[in-house]
Amino acid sequence: MMTPTIHLNGTPKERLLEQIENAYGKLGEAIKALANAAPNGRDYYPQGSDAIYRAQDEHSARMKKLLEVRKELEDLANALPV
Repeated sequence: MMTPTIHLNGTPKERLLEQIENAYGKLGEAIKALANAAPNGRDYYPQGSDAIYRAQDEHSARMKKLLEVRKELEDLANALPV
């Protein structure tokens, strides 16, 4: 993972952390919102008995992507020099 170099002509570490923390928090909100939008079997049974399972797999894949981005932001914040 590429991490920024903290130097006099660059963005101060405090500002970088603020930006990362803001994005991290917004991702937390998105994760909660997406979790609330989980598939409901009542919406899929007309499509066949396995439709809900496919929908759940797709939903899980979306959740995984958001969780991966959140983890990357966490790693980025932790990688900034002390």
